Amino acid sequence: MHRLTRLIAAVTLLLLSTGPAGAAPPDPTDWDAVLRAARGQTVYWNAWAGEPRINEYVAWAAGQVASRHGVSVVHVKLSETADAVARVLAEKAAGKVAGGSVDLIWINGENFAAMKRSGLLFGPWAEALPNFALTDPANNPAVREDFTVPVEGYEAPWGKAQLVLMSDSAYVAEPPRNLSALLDWARANPGRFAYPRPPDFLGSTFLKQATLGLAVDTAPLYRPVDEAGFEAVTAPLWAWLDALHPLLWRGGRAFPPDGPALRRLVGDSELAIAPAFSATEVAAAVLAGELPAGVRTHGLDGGTIGNVNFLAIPFNATAKAGAMVLANFLLSPEAQARKHDPAVWGGETVLAVDRLAAPARALFDGLDLGPAGLHPAAQGAVLPEPHPSWTERLETAWAARYTAR
Repeated sequence: MHRLTRLIAAVTLLLLSTGPAGAAPPDPTDWDAVLRAARGQTVYWNAWAGEPRINEYVAWAAGQVASRHGVSVVHVKLSETADAVARVLAEKAAGKVAGGSVDLIWINGENFAAMKRSGLLFGPWAEALPNFALTDPANNPAVREDFTVPVEGYEAPWGKAQLVLMSDSAYVAEPPRNLSALLDWARANPGRFAYPRPPDFLGSTFLKQATLGLAVDTAPLYRPVDEAGFEAVTAPLWAWLDALHPLLWRGGRAFPPDGPALRRLVGDSELAIAPAFSATEVAAAVLAGELPAGVRTHGLDGGTIGNVNFLAIPFNATAKAGAMVLANFLLSPEAQARKHDPAVWGGETVLAVDRLAAPARALFDGLDLGPAGLHPAAQGAVLPEPHPSWTERLETAWAARYTAR
């Protein structure tokens, strides 16, 4: 994220208005025209590729869209979403207002905020998708707001996640339900808890969760960060982390790089408790034998951070129609139920399942989430993500405090 911010700062003075971009894309509200224009296009879908189950799902979706709509999909595998955003930014700085190399990006948070701020998005288009209504946006405002930033139709919701803790019941009789109890548990079980190193998105989310849970006043977290507010809000966080870190895996001298690495440590019984981004993804890992059968998930008293992840189309995308067709398919009950199934991926659906027609609802009712999965009501309250400016500021301060020694 920091590299992306530096690139934006470096080229801001060079950015021009997008101007004409060759042939106008079809009107998103004329879906028949979108389908006609999409046939024969190739969509370069830039998406995080750090999880084999996700990659297999993307390949399945690509096959479905190809056979049904004549749209080819190429998964451009990313280790960081910021890489795709930086590519689009560089193309705009170079005056490439058409024929861009990125057609669709799996995105949310500070990456979306950066693209919107820099005029890098095509749209609005998302609310014209036929399947968008299945998210019940009138009663589900999270699909219209991304880390406090209004979406305004510039990205389509695709999935959601809510932070949980996973614990191995072979070693944890009573899981801690708040941050104070987690610290007490770590004191009694040194070396058995860890979280990924920020700016990994799970590590950064855990950092934000702790900030929200410990702050005396959380209101500043939902406004752009300022230094005075940052110091006041984060003082309890640093005190808590200073106490926690010596009790972590490897004494807090090293951190797992990402969620999959963290999960392997739980699977090897090096860790007994760890954060995860989704109860159903934990259920999928248990089903696949990657985690012990006794692993369970739970939320925290007062709730945990949850967010929606989205799909965005760059302003200069070559295959805008094809990208819209792919995004609409990914919002279908068929695709969403397959995604939610722990036997496939375990990615939580963004659809309002209780509002679906009976045949579509049955696709979800028949899913077996297993003992590690949680019904949404059991996860507790969803805490909205802070303003995106807090993410990078927290990551920078964390790095200065804990890696510069």
